[in-house]
Amino acid sequence: QEQLVESGGGLVQPGGSLRLSCAASGSIRNIQTVAWYRQIPGKERQLVAAFTSTGTPTYTNSVKGRFTISGDNVKSTVYLRMNSLKPEDTAVYYCNIPTFRTSVTVSDTVHLGWGQGTQVTVSS
Repeated sequence: QEQLVESGGGLVQPGGSLRLSCAASGSIRNIQTVAWYRQIPGKERQLVAAFTSTGTPTYTNSVKGRFTISGDNVKSTVYLRMNSLKPEDTAVYYCNIPTFRTSVTVSDTVHLGWGQGTQVTVSS
């Protein structure tokens, strides 16, 4: 059974950086199947960063140029490097496995139940 555990969140000032980690266990062979999502207070959970089926990173528009997703199959870990953080990035960040991926899109629906996530707060 697959299991994902998020870590690395915290309080950071605007313009700062954080790196989130998602440790995978179970039957996940390709770590690029794991994506990052976030839930901003008062809003629906959204896809933030993922790999398409061809391994191309894809991002929601609001984080393009600031966030970078990467994966390490040896460590079974997916990372989300977040630079130039803004107060509107404040959210609980989760990792999960999208229901489907194509060469150009990744689903908002997910394969697993949601974990506890990791809180990111951007504030001065």
